[in-house]
Amino acid sequence: MFGTTKAFSGFSVNDIEAAKKFYGETLEIRVSEANGMLTLHIAGGTDILVYPKENHTPATYTILNFPVEDIEKAVDELVARGVRFERYDGFDQDEKGVFRGGGPLIAWFKDPAGNVLSVLQQ
Repeated sequence: MFGTTKAFSGFSVNDIEAAKKFYGETLEIRVSEANGMLTLHIAGGTDILVYPKENHTPATYTILNFPVEDIEKAVDELVARGVRFERYDGFDQDEKGVFRGGGPLIAWFKDPAGNVLSVLQQ
């Protein structure tokens, strides 16, 4: 039924302007705006809808994962842009917040609306 449909995901934020600045400037993702919503245009031709929600509750799980070749470099660049990495109790994270407890190297951060994002080494 949907095998040939170009699906896309979306998530809510409480401040479209803050999201536009964060995703467009801090993360350098191409962003467009229409009808009070944002579209994130990520590599590969996939779009992600970001919509305002008055009673927005941040996602408590990772909504976007950004694969990177060098997690150390990615974390350093994001920190230089003002991004703060999350620390989670019981997780084997180094001083930069990179999880090194098995599986891919991954570090989590939040957007201005409190949604969880990550960078993970390919």
